Amino acid sequence: MEPIILASESQRRQDFFKLLGLPFTVLPAEIDETPKRGVSPRQAAEDLALRKTAVIVERIKNAEKTNNNPIPHSPLWIFAADTIVVLDGKIYGKPGNRDDAGRMLRSLAGRRHEVVTAMALYSGRDEKTDCRSVTCEVLFAPLSPAGIEWYLDTDEWQGAAGAYRLQETGGCLIKGIHGSPSAVAGLPLHDFYVMLRDNGYPFGA
Repeated sequence: MEPIILASESQRRQDFFKLLGLPFTVLPAEIDETPKRGVSPRQAAEDLALRKTAVIVERIKNAEKTNNNPIPHSPLWIFAADTIVVLDGKIYGKPGNRDDAGRMLRSLAGRRHEVVTAMALYSGRDEKTDCRSVTCEVLFAPLSPAGIEWYLDTDEWQGAAGAYRLQETGGCLIKGIHGSPSAVAGLPLHDFYVMLRDNGYPFGA
C-alpha cells in the first residue's frame, strides 16, 4: 500500500492506522487549533482538518524547492483530522489545565453532547483534498465530585477534546453513544474506509 502522511500527533489515530495496517509517517501540522468564530461546529472541525492538511502540503512543496524534503519521496496522500466536543452549541476543545478539564467534565456530567470528527484527505495525484465529517451523540453518566477528581488523576484529559478519552479509562464515564464509537475516539473507521476507497486509495475490497 502507498504511504500516508498523518498530520497529527494523536496517539489514538496512530493506533487506528496500525490497526488497519496502513503505512504512515507522522508529520504534525502544529497549527493554532482555535476554531473560527461565527461558524457551526461541523464547519469549525472541517476547517481545522483542512488547515492541517494544507500546512503539510505547503511544507513539503517548500522543502522540495530547497532540496530539504524531510520525506524521501513526496507522498501521494496526506491525512488530517480534528475532533471537537459540542454542548449547547459551545465548542469544548482541549483543556488548558486540570481546572479547565474539571469545568468541562462537570458541564458534561449527566448530559448529552455531540462529538464532531472531521477528516481531510489530500491526493497528490490530482492535488485535491476531500473533506468529510461525522457527528455522534454521547450521553455522559452523572459524575460525583469524587468521580471527577478520580478521572482527573488519570491525566487522560490532557490533549483530549472535552477532557476525556472514550477508548481509555474515560469509557467509564460514558453511559451511551448514538453513532460511531471510533468517531468519538478520533477516527470514524467506516467513514474513513469509504473515504479512502472513494479517492482511489488501494485499501480493502
